[in-house]
Amino acid sequence: MDQPDPVSVEALLARVERIFVKAGLRAENARDVARVIVAGERDNCKSHGIYRIEGCLRVLAAGKVSPDAVPQLVDQGKSVIEVDAGGGFSNPAFYAAKNALVDRTRSTGLAALVIRDCLHFSALWHDVEALAQHGLASLSMCPSYAFVAPAGGTQPLLGTNPFAFGWPRKGDDPYVFDIATSVAARGEIELHRRAGTPIPEGWAMDGDGNPTTDPEAALDGAMLTFGGHKGSAISTMIELLSGAMLGEFMSKEALDFMGGTDLLPRHGALVLAMDPQVFAARSGRDPIAQGEMLLSAIAGQGARLPSQRRFQARARSLRDGILLTRAELDQLDRFERLGLAALT
Repeated sequence: MDQPDPVSVEALLARVERIFVKAGLRAENARDVARVIVAGERDNCKSHGIYRIEGCLRVLAAGKVSPDAVPQLVDQGKSVIEVDAGGGFSNPAFYAAKNALVDRTRSTGLAALVIRDCLHFSALWHDVEALAQHGLASLSMCPSYAFVAPAGGTQPLLGTNPFAFGWPRKGDDPYVFDIATSVAARGEIELHRRAGTPIPEGWAMDGDGNPTTDPEAALDGAMLTFGGHKGSAISTMIELLSGAMLGEFMSKEALDFMGGTDLLPRHGALVLAMDPQVFAARSGRDPIAQGEMLLSAIAGQGARLPSQRRFQARARSLRDGILLTRAELDQLDRFERLGLAALT
């Protein structure tokens, strides 16, 4: 069978938007959800690309997300800005509050965005990249579902608990990393399951606490943190900062609330933004130039900066389009034609 022609980023974005509008999302929410999904596909992050559409549709079909939620900004003029997602997806809430966060950070040097009552499915690099475009450094983090055992334990208690960091650069892509505190993202294990391939050793345990390379057993057991006790400590920090500190669900509570792992988790999220120019103002030095010295030295040793391959994939996609398989295109056709009925 011939390989289908590439799809332009703009054409794929339009298709995914139509799918979510067909499924009942208000137009603004459909746009924001679609653009983060297409960004994943554009950057060759398959585990956060169109693979995520079905999960979003399933939570809509189950009535566990508000399709017409309008994010409500709560800004009392302090360093902490809140946005209530209203039980909707996290992405529209972030974009509804982004400009207020940028303005407050430039004014105070350091500001935080608390996203309340949201469903989260996407990577976090969208947040920190968007802030880096405004010259800000930032951290973004959130809990997930209790899929991961703490170091020395055997039962799921922590989430995959991702966090991302972004640093602005002049005339180049920002320095960005986005990592799960588990050894791998859960979506990576799911992709192995679908492909019928084993997962690498050291990713997970089965339900009895034994090491496994079987993706089915891993999904029914517990994932492991990266770096043993170090990753476990960082994951616990994320639970505390983006769950307990916000008064939102931690990963175990999110799992209990949703009643299973078949649907996307509902919790909160935290974004911390910093203006390097404010921090360095009295030093007489340019923080971005100083940072560039370090990043250039890293690259000068032949090391690859985080997200470098993703930015390279983005350039190819914008130039040549995105290659999708026939099965992926057929699934998009079904979703676009049938909406939520395509799930039955």
